[in-house]
Amino acid sequence: MLTISESRLSPRHTIALVMAGGRGKRLMDLTDHYSKPGLDFGGKYRIIDFTLSNCVNSGFRRIMVLTQYNSHRLLQHLQFGWTFLAGNLDEYVHVLPAQQSMDKNAWYSGTADAVYQNLSSIQSANPKTVLILAGDHIYRMDYKVFLQDHLDHQADMTIACLEVPRMAARGFGIAQVDEKGRIVSFVEKPEDPPSIPGKPDRAFASMGIYLFNAEFLYKALMRDAEDSDSGHDFGKDIIPKLVHEAKIFAHRFERSCVPNEGHSEPYWRDVGSVDSYWGANMDLTTASPALNLYDKAWPITTHQEQLPPAKFVHAGEMRNGVALSSLVSGGCIISGAHVHHSLLSSRVSVHSHARLDGAMVLPDCDIGRHARLRRCIVARDCHIPEGLVVGEHPEEDARRFYRTEGGVTLISQRMLRQLES
Repeated sequence: MLTISESRLSPRHTIALVMAGGRGKRLMDLTDHYSKPGLDFGGKYRIIDFTLSNCVNSGFRRIMVLTQYNSHRLLQHLQFGWTFLAGNLDEYVHVLPAQQSMDKNAWYSGTADAVYQNLSSIQSANPKTVLILAGDHIYRMDYKVFLQDHLDHQADMTIACLEVPRMAARGFGIAQVDEKGRIVSFVEKPEDPPSIPGKPDRAFASMGIYLFNAEFLYKALMRDAEDSDSGHDFGKDIIPKLVHEAKIFAHRFERSCVPNEGHSEPYWRDVGSVDSYWGANMDLTTASPALNLYDKAWPITTHQEQLPPAKFVHAGEMRNGVALSSLVSGGCIISGAHVHHSLLSSRVSVHSHARLDGAMVLPDCDIGRHARLRRCIVARDCHIPEGLVVGEHPEEDARRFYRTEGGVTLISQRMLRQLES
């Protein structure tokens, strides 16, 4: 339990741990060379930028990023884009890659093991509280409100929870709470999710965001590390045991969610599948998207190299360079092509008479003349051949590329090379 002096803790007494080691297998070829947190989003950002921006905007400026899978390009991004914090004020983004140690010769075996393997680095910062965050979700959250909730409850641990329809909650870790919001049980991906008191059709889904009192966390991790039967995961192993012996509360995400004007529903997206990744990006092309990237009070910080402005060329009866209801990033050239309801990342060229509709195009792609791309994702460094048609013939798309149940086609350069062979 926190003392009276500790009840006035500020974000400066907290270490934020960003879990950024995930591969994201359901994203197929998109994560062949990038970890999920390092994937492009919204034309110029990386997914991890949203969690890191939440930290900085909330005043949590002692940040450690735990990396593992395909981390090289993510490390480059962090090095170029996240070194602006004031080290003389004890502000930083430190990267903690998975590594061999004297007592450990393995990759992280779970989320709790990842934190445990870096316990000495965390303890050396002498935090009072430890904020554990997923680096692969898209949302805007004021962690100060989360911290205040934790302190008000005098909790040992607090879990950020999103209210979801009960029968849609089977893919989450679900917190069952009492009338005061204290968690009385926690189950991973239950067939029959427990409901929220007074709301029989709703459930509390864990967002993978945890706030611990530091000493309480250390003891829980050391005990778990000694358990040979544990999978060393917070959601599957540690939390279900702790709820019966500690004060663990649920924090309602709507209390700390940074609002998006015109949208009452709290915005949080797990972009872990091709369909959800495409959908979250396509939403940005609407007139009033559910995620506001233009909020000066809550900026999303990133690294982007210095690029020339987007260029639209050729204007004629049969050959116009046009983009409507679309996001077009720096370094793009739309040359006599028609782009609609699409998102073009940096350095994309679209050549004459090509037509894009519902296309998400990642950086450094070249779209050939007369190509027609609909409802698709074009992975990085793709060279779309002249006249290629995608999104009009489902069976043909599924034979040549990866087509989801939701009807989104993923195109990668590996798949394009197979067409040539």
